Amino acid sequence: MSDDPRLATDSGIPVERVYGRDSSDPASRDDPGQPGEFPFTRGIHRTMYRGRPWTMRQYAGFGTAAETNRRYRYLLESGTTGLSVAFDLPTQMGYDSDHPMAAGEVGRVGVAIDSIEDMRLLFEGIPLEDVSTSMTINSTAAILLALYVALADERGVPRAQLAGTVQNDILKEYIARGTYIYPAEPSLRLVSDVIAFCSRELPRWNPVSISGYHIREAGSTAPQEVAFTFANGLEYVRRALGSGVALEDFAPRLSFFFAAHSDLLEEVAKFRAARRLWARLMREQFAASHQSARLRFHTQTGGSTLTAQQPLNNVTRTTLQALAAVLGGTQSLHTNGYDEALALPTEESARIALRAQQILLRESGVARTVDPLGGSYFVEALTDTIESRARAHLGRIAAMGGAAQSLDYMRDHIHRSAYRTQLAVESGEKVVVGVNRHVEEGADPPRRGPDYRALEAGQRARLEELRARRDGRTAARALDQVREAARTDANLVLPMVAAVRARATLGEISEVLAREWGRYAGQ
Repeated sequence: MSDDPRLATDSGIPVERVYGRDSSDPASRDDPGQPGEFPFTRGIHRTMYRGRPWTMRQYAGFGTAAETNRRYRYLLESGTTGLSVAFDLPTQMGYDSDHPMAAGEVGRVGVAIDSIEDMRLLFEGIPLEDVSTSMTINSTAAILLALYVALADERGVPRAQLAGTVQNDILKEYIARGTYIYPAEPSLRLVSDVIAFCSRELPRWNPVSISGYHIREAGSTAPQEVAFTFANGLEYVRRALGSGVALEDFAPRLSFFFAAHSDLLEEVAKFRAARRLWARLMREQFAASHQSARLRFHTQTGGSTLTAQQPLNNVTRTTLQALAAVLGGTQSLHTNGYDEALALPTEESARIALRAQQILLRESGVARTVDPLGGSYFVEALTDTIESRARAHLGRIAAMGGAAQSLDYMRDHIHRSAYRTQLAVESGEKVVVGVNRHVEEGADPPRRGPDYRALEAGQRARLEELRARRDGRTAARALDQVREAARTDANLVLPMVAAVRARATLGEISEVLAREWGRYAGQ
């Protein structure tokens, strides 16, 4: 059975029985070089984790801002070194909690943020100058960044001290996830405005986190994850340059966000191939410096790999995936809770997920040397193959005019890959322990969630009180300034900061833009 030629990685890359010196692609066989040196195959820093551990950034968002704040404090006390905000669906889609479209969704998949008052509660008692904050938000990314900046200004925290990331990756919403609001062109203008604002005002902030995670979670292969992520990234670089921002003023702050799935050695090779390919693309297309060519990335373990059946098996899956990310050289990492296929993670599962990272760092020994699998015949061959396959996709996308013109191409390939995987699971060709192999009779006990109806009612009441207490004329004038900026090429982040200070809500700002630009109708 070990010599079966049909054996392949999860992405369909054939796997030979054994690998040797001549196993890698002769066209791309070269010295992988040293860590910290172009093209960074072995890592972007010379010492990697010997000099600084990866950031342990646990993703969390639970209903209300106050409840989420309690979880953040718990995570910080437990040893996490960075916060990551999950927003509910209405916030992601630009609706206030009292909008009819928000009914039944408030607080369900993340925290509801409607105004500056919610932002104050979310970060109450948390020193913004000391904590790095990542916000997984796209269509309304500029508004959430404006809220964060306005809160820092209120507290007297210099903008130059703020560190963190706003995802702000709209293209992957059109191809893999679906939380878009406006058509592609004005949405890309918002991405560029955030990049330009951060290059001037927030030197420690990552203005876009180009996300392969959602592409992979939607069903792509590893090479497709790399290729489609980089197609989007190259589009953002070109747009930012077109808006007048110099490459070296923003490219060193670009960050990426990848998934880590369970095919351990393929995932390690994927991260190595991605680092090398991005460096080469930036050098080839933009003559980028070493700083601007470095691929800095965050990793999250695979949410789509978690199973509701035998959920404790997910502890093993998550640990295996976290190991792949660390062996692949990630800069920060989120590990999923074992119960996330059932409900929002409990404190216990969040703690276990964080402890998995701490055990990897403190007990496993994998952080003692840089790129410990570098030189493995198999890993080097996989690295070459993934880079080659990703380049082939990028060539086809470039021929179509770039990412913005290739949404259908990327969507189609993701859907086809997802369909093949589902068929393989259903047939038993792809084994999922506890689902189609080693199955146990009897349902796992259901998890109780929060009372979402009460939560939604409370959030609606807070909004009603906010609108009654604020100066309505001041808020209306601030919204008019956002509208006027949308009609010109002025940077929209600045009037958004002024609007949220005037207690204009996220939904009100988003609606102003939707009336100017229209709404994207989908495929």
